[in-house]
Amino acid sequence: MNAKCVNETFPEYKKIMKNWGQCMKQEQAEVIGLQALVWLIENEELRPVFLGASGATVDDLKTRAGDSDFLASVLDFILMDDAHVTGFCDANNLSYDTPMLALHSLPGQEVLHWT
Repeated sequence: MNAKCVNETFPEYKKIMKNWGQCMKQEQAEVIGLQALVWLIENEELRPVFLGASGATVDDLKTRAGDSDFLASVLDFILMDDAHVTGFCDANNLSYDTPMLALHSLPGQEVLHWT
């Protein structure tokens, strides 16, 4: 399910997503994921926290940069804390909803809705 499907299926997103109606393609989401990875690598305080929480290694930061699942884990980690979101977005001149939109535009990262 891409961002367009998410927006159409879950109209409550209209209230919370600044970029309502704008769909993010997988390629765009991967670029955002790569920006997030670079930001995380350059952040000397968060990099070891991510490595410890994810079980990733320093080598994984290099070898898995093209892996959508790995990029999703980076975005998911950033989304765990508002300070991480604002820090990443401010550093990359992105709106604060961009990491969430990117995450849900990657393969296998659809929003589940149980009702």
